Amino acid sequence: MMQNRTDGGIAVTVCMRMNGGDYGMKIIKRSGAEVNFDLEKIVAAICKANNSVNDEDKLSKDEINEIAQVVADNCEEMQRSPSVEEIQDMVENQLMKYRAYTMARNYITYRYKRALIRKSNSTDEQILSLLECNNEEVKQENSNKNPTVNSVQRDYMAGEVSKDITKRFLLPQDIVEAHEQGILHFHDADYFAQHMHNCCLVNLEDMLQNGTVVSETMIDTPKSFSTACNVATQCIAQIASCQYGGQSISLSHLAPFVNVSREKFRREIRTEMEENGISVTEEQINRIAESRVKEEIKRGVQMIQYQVITLMTTNGQAPFITVFMYIDEVPEGQLRDDLALIIEEMLNQRIKGVKNEKGVYITPAFPKLIYVLEEDNIREGSKYWYLTRLAAQCTAKRMVPDYISEKIMKKLKDGNCYTCMGCRSFLTVYHDENGRPKFYGRFNQGVVTLNLVDVACSSGRDMDKFWEILDERLELCRRALMCRHDRLKGTPSDVAPILWQNGALARLKKGEKIDKLLYGGYSTISLGYAGLCECTRYMTGKSHTDPEGTPFALKVMRYLNDACKKWREETNIDFSLYGTPLESTTYKFAKCLQKRFGIIPGVTDKNYITNSYHVHVTEEINAFDKLKFESQFQELSPGGAISYVEVPNMENNIDAVLTVMQYIYENIMYAELNTKSDYCQVCDYHGEIQIVTDTDGKLIWKCPNCGNTDQNKMNVARRTCGYIGTQFWNQGRTQEIKERVLHL
Repeated sequence: MMQNRTDGGIAVTVCMRMNGGDYGMKIIKRSGAEVNFDLEKIVAAICKANNSVNDEDKLSKDEINEIAQVVADNCEEMQRSPSVEEIQDMVENQLMKYRAYTMARNYITYRYKRALIRKSNSTDEQILSLLECNNEEVKQENSNKNPTVNSVQRDYMAGEVSKDITKRFLLPQDIVEAHEQGILHFHDADYFAQHMHNCCLVNLEDMLQNGTVVSETMIDTPKSFSTACNVATQCIAQIASCQYGGQSISLSHLAPFVNVSREKFRREIRTEMEENGISVTEEQINRIAESRVKEEIKRGVQMIQYQVITLMTTNGQAPFITVFMYIDEVPEGQLRDDLALIIEEMLNQRIKGVKNEKGVYITPAFPKLIYVLEEDNIREGSKYWYLTRLAAQCTAKRMVPDYISEKIMKKLKDGNCYTCMGCRSFLTVYHDENGRPKFYGRFNQGVVTLNLVDVACSSGRDMDKFWEILDERLELCRRALMCRHDRLKGTPSDVAPILWQNGALARLKKGEKIDKLLYGGYSTISLGYAGLCECTRYMTGKSHTDPEGTPFALKVMRYLNDACKKWREETNIDFSLYGTPLESTTYKFAKCLQKRFGIIPGVTDKNYITNSYHVHVTEEINAFDKLKFESQFQELSPGGAISYVEVPNMENNIDAVLTVMQYIYENIMYAELNTKSDYCQVCDYHGEIQIVTDTDGKLIWKCPNCGNTDQNKMNVARRTCGYIGTQFWNQGRTQEIKERVLHL
């Protein structure tokens, strides 16, 4: 259909499609809101620029129409919602192509002036749009946060202000520009204005055994297992509100309180029997007490699970909490047997799941569980094999636990085995003043991630230039990381008493600065990296799984490690290489790459880039080859890494799950199995909810049974970056999930 109209003083013929100009696609406004694509607005903008020049420099109506049509076609080819800035870039490029230099200069000048006006008060539109629940970028930023809830909106409002302050005052301009161009990602800028760190290993043992303070209330050492669990959940909530990253606790720190309850029950039973004139033996008392102990463990574990899920922190979400299950973390005997009882109950309750609003048992996102594979649980006939089999059933049903190989970890971590902080950030080995390894009570200062794909594309496949650019980008990352360090330096312990004064991380005095905890390896600071797969493919023409591509990929990893070592020696700050768990950033990096370099097959042709060192999600490879291949890169990612295999429904094939787990034990430090565990609230369907393309060209979730596409009426659980998330991902991450191939 053709439509004639007059705009800006000249007649314009606009090519229209589909319902009077509806291209069936969306654009993202600067406020973050997603709206329908409107070709007429592009024509109108070009016409305004056209009217600003002399007649001899003007474009004809046909040329204006052609430019607008090219821009529309380019937008459609992107297969995602372009931003206003990207569309304006396309217009500029087309004006230059038509040699309309004067007009292009005026157009660019106008954009610059408007940008200055917006910069003078850059947060208003963002905040207003999120309050009205129409900020599409915010909706898709964190799949575990509901942006319509007041507490989440309050957190996002504070985040917008923090990002604005960070960009305008707290960071050097070149780092801000590199972040916005996708050259690097300065993580968690929405919290940077405050003196907050990333993630930690909670010293729950200290807090429970020596007492702590929660909200200015003294908490003494618990007198029972259930009380210890209750105190733990209160501490978890407080800690989550004082940092922006994940935290981890160990069940071994709760295990001593099982015997506290056992002894209490024995005393109570003995008294009850004596008061009622009943004669009982010690064996009978012990048997009754043991029955009560198991009930207490059940209540305590249930408390942890439900409290963690239902607690709302000041971040507007449930705490990002990981629970560590390591049998050999405690001495053999009663304590280890009690720990086994807790682990067994934790797995049983997770297999059962939690009820959604309809009362149907579903897969919860938290707490994340990690189970250590070790000599006394990895083979049939070993003492704790029954726990490993239970863990396999839990993985098949609920996607957790994830698995750490004690055997491999001890090889890589100087004979130590310990949990990560949150989903994958591992501390380096540190020895206290007595020469003993110390992990609990330590933390990560923050992360800056380098986009390796951008380094490659910027080099134009010139290998010498690649290493030169990598050096330049690494120096930029080092400076950005030092901004994180310097932001924490000088922080008084009073900003988060539960962390710095009351045992979660330290026992500092009031007013004492945390500086001594920032040096000497007590805490880490992370150089993240992303897109090793695409980087290798661009530079070598091969996948990094190809024998011709692997040496280059390994060389890049060693180069990054060498940089961290150099910085560590220069500063006494523990820089560590970290395989970044991209969530929304995978989409951001992809969009920036397409904007800077166009569509390069196999490199920038997706709306996502690959996490860390992972094999590309579309590459056909079996589970065992994938784990074996990635193990060599995991070893070179000491600050954090996790590998996964994508599997179908395994609930009826637990032996196959166990086979994979045994392979993990022998070959790789940290890995997980990804399966599907979804539920449709409309038709009660249990199974895999699918990703389809709607009429607007947008990827959406759809129930294969009843066709329900209302995201608010379904429960989707997928692991995206170490943690389990729900169906509210951005288009880049959704495409990545859709394109995953099975490895088993």
